[in-house]
Amino acid sequence: MTQQQHPIGSGFTAASTADEVLKGIDLSGTNVVVTGGHSGLGLETTRALSEAGASVTVGSRNPDRAAPALAGIERVEIGQLDLLDPTSVDAFAARYLDSGRPLHILVNNAAIPAPGELVRDARGYESQFATSHLGHFQLTLGLLPALRAAHGARVVNVSSGAQRISDIRWADPHFTTGYDRILAYGQAKTANVLFAVELDRRWAEEGIRGYAVHPGIVVGTNLNNSTPQDQLRAMGLIDDSGRPIIDPDREKKTPQQGASTIVFAATSPLLAGIGGVYLKDNDIGPLDDDPSPITFGTEEIVSSDVVPHAVDPESAQRLWELSERLLKA
Repeated sequence: MTQQQHPIGSGFTAASTADEVLKGIDLSGTNVVVTGGHSGLGLETTRALSEAGASVTVGSRNPDRAAPALAGIERVEIGQLDLLDPTSVDAFAARYLDSGRPLHILVNNAAIPAPGELVRDARGYESQFATSHLGHFQLTLGLLPALRAAHGARVVNVSSGAQRISDIRWADPHFTTGYDRILAYGQAKTANVLFAVELDRRWAEEGIRGYAVHPGIVVGTNLNNSTPQDQLRAMGLIDDSGRPIIDPDREKKTPQQGASTIVFAATSPLLAGIGGVYLKDNDIGPLDDDPSPITFGTEEIVSSDVVPHAVDPESAQRLWELSERLLKA
């Protein structure tokens, strides 16, 4: 599986935008679901795919709040979706299946800011893992008939270079002891990558391919809005006036640049026949055998390349089986 984890020379760069990646691609007749597609990177993903001709269903916890952000974007509808609520996830999937439409692209984008204190859902599951991974896992399984009906579909999991921070905490994924918000975030992002790896292994023969994406760091998303200004400044993400510092070669991107790798994963013909990989900067990211975690220091990110624990096929299968058990519990 990791043999595919090397760049293919896409011709795009870290500075490329979603519109540049989609140039010349006609998505007319293509049906897309984007979770959290009304804000941040999700909104830019929705806009870019719609402008290329796609019909987009946005999953949002509060459709009334999402509607103003999506006003003016063509071929967009909103469905209620709370990834922490299994009943809501099942209802969203059922409504989509009842529409009879095939699903060509599923972008599992939604996430929550890392809470300062441990937050659990009604099942007792840690909230970041439950939202970013388990809710999307349940949703993807629920939408499988529609993905099959597309006769060629892609599932894109929006992950992060933070997959370097933590492997899956197999003995205690829900932090029954010793909660750490950063480790919880890292675990959730590792789960996004492992999910893509195992999905691709299981479903590639049916024409359904899986991808995990590191979009870079985009100041102004809901996740970064939860970070105090002094921390963003110390990380070199904003200047003294509070304005974002844009330097895509060092991960610091505009929303248009951040969404580019998401739409690259969703649409690029260069990925035909390739799946189960981690993407960054509009290409397949290299595998970094040094598992040292992502760090910011005061200015720079050391690395956001994927590390072995996040693409390990045995771990990917183990996580899938764990996720199935957690949904049944």
